[in-house]
Amino acid sequence: MAKRKARKARARKPKRRARKPRGVAGGKLPKDAVTLIVILRAREGQATLLEAELRALVSPSRREEGCLAYNLHRSIDTPGSLLLHEVWARREAHTEHTNTPHFLRWNARKDAVLASRDGTFWKQIV
Repeated sequence: MAKRKARKARARKPKRRARKPRGVAGGKLPKDAVTLIVILRAREGQATLLEAELRALVSPSRREEGCLAYNLHRSIDTPGSLLLHEVWARREAHTEHTNTPHFLRWNARKDAVLASRDGTFWKQIV
């Protein structure tokens, strides 16, 4: 009898729902969302340090209000090249991102490790 009651109690307990992923794969973005694609190339001998600096940005950036995606990619074909794929709920959210402590830290160090940087904002159309 006790086992049956315990089973019923567990059955009545609401199950936790898995947290909805914050990624943007396969879905339509909010109307004001912007995507930022940044291609970064390391100075000679600085590829490992550049990657470490960019990895340090990922986690705190993903926790920011308005960040929908923040992903770092390494080039298969061009050693020392990395790509940041950022999606922000609105352009102002990205502007706020540039004033955070982790971004300001990166901004102060980037010239020592970067050979070049090219960033472009995009809007989803379909």
